[in-house]
Amino acid sequence: MPRQLVAIVVCEGVQALDVAGPMDVFSEANAFLDSADRYETVLVAAHRNPLRASNGLRLIADRTFDEAAGGFDIVLVAGTPQPPQAEPDPSLLEWVKELPWRSSIYGSICTGAFVLGYAGLLDDRRVTTHWQDAQALAARFPKANVTPDLIYVRDGRLITAAGVTAGIDLGLSLVGQRHGAETALKVAKRLVVVAQRQGGQSQFSPYLTAPADPESPIARIQDHVMANIRNRHTLDSLAAVVGMSSRNLARHFVQVTGTTPHEFIERARIDAARMMLEGTDLPLKIVAFDCGFGSADRMRIVFSTRLGVTPIQYRTSFRRAELE
Repeated sequence: MPRQLVAIVVCEGVQALDVAGPMDVFSEANAFLDSADRYETVLVAAHRNPLRASNGLRLIADRTFDEAAGGFDIVLVAGTPQPPQAEPDPSLLEWVKELPWRSSIYGSICTGAFVLGYAGLLDDRRVTTHWQDAQALAARFPKANVTPDLIYVRDGRLITAAGVTAGIDLGLSLVGQRHGAETALKVAKRLVVVAQRQGGQSQFSPYLTAPADPESPIARIQDHVMANIRNRHTLDSLAAVVGMSSRNLARHFVQVTGTTPHEFIERARIDAARMMLEGTDLPLKIVAFDCGFGSADRMRIVFSTRLGVTPIQYRTSFRRAELE
């Protein structure tokens, strides 16, 4: 196989880990590959002037957009801590629009997905981004099928990763697809990370969407659900907890948290089940009952739909990581 030429697109204010994570994966992989099959990674930007990453690190591009016409095996657009509020620099946008012709595989890390969106590359495609920005991505590019719960998503030649360190997962996935799971595992061990994280992003912790006022009706409902996670909860029963009508509660809950009460409850159950699967050897039917799923089959369906893995696969990934 010929060497793999990888380009990472950077701009002013880029998230340093969006760049360094994949680069380190490809660099470490080279230690296990024949010289003719190794990765060469270059930074591509509008100019060669120093760029400041969001953490203050200075970066200098290896190639400008004019110099990087094509011939890449992989091109990844790195993100910034905050997604762009308007179309990016015209030179960046015009270069990214041609990614399907510049590269065999192309995609983004974190909020780099917004750049792909402005370039029209997300239409009718399944994609992801940082969980905090997934709703904004879906709203700005309604033709995109945004999947906020996954670490990374591959849709044909397009691959998108969630926030920051998910770029490492994306890199390991690409290495594993080309060179096999054993090589990806060796690289993961060198980087002291799990070879394949299972179960999506950390947004499944319901407290990440908790309101600022701990005494508010929504906070009281969230506390009630978490304290009684195995119980059945309905909109009427939750409304009774805070003395509101069901209709007002449903509207107010969405306004405050950006999600419905049903969605919150399901995520809370998943979060509780994940902790039990990671930290105990309890049978699946016990985990399912204690977390309010009712049955192991129901928990399996929810895990498969939400996380892309079964509860057994999720638990096995942590057991394997501990042994390694």
